[in-house]
Amino acid sequence: MARYELLSTWLLQAPRGAVWEAIEDASAWPSWWRGVVSAERVGDGDADGVGRRYRVRWRSAVPYAIGFEFEVLETEAPGYMTGRAVGDLEGTGTWRLFEEHGVTAVTYDWRVRTTRAWMNLVAPLARPVFEWNHCWVMARGGEGLAQRLGVPLLGVA
Repeated sequence: MARYELLSTWLLQAPRGAVWEAIEDASAWPSWWRGVVSAERVGDGDADGVGRRYRVRWRSAVPYAIGFEFEVLETEAPGYMTGRAVGDLEGTGTWRLFEEHGVTAVTYDWRVRTTRAWMNLVAPLARPVFEWNHCWVMARGGEGLAQRLGVPLLGVA
């Protein structure tokens, strides 16, 4: 299976708490994150959100859709959340939020492997396309979050 380690960063001129609230509520992602087709909460967790589960479906500039379920494994509001994905992609994702002087840096560390046979078959040639696609989706997330919060997006990487 093909493995990917992808790191994305958003810089927003916004308080960390507001950014956290938007990211933490995955069921609302389709309303502001272009590329998220659906995000359905399918399981409740504890008071901190640990154990909460979502079923998400993504579609981007590349004409294929990806679906997986993720479960929140650990959270420390408003700065850290990690979870496990199972489905078309399997692995872990970790959000980290840092604030200084009214600017919040968001990092997303996505370490996954593909489970679809066709993706694994074409991975040696298509890896750059898959990685570009991830970057495209994450850039749309940064733009959508800035718009949702009504703040400037200072950078995306």
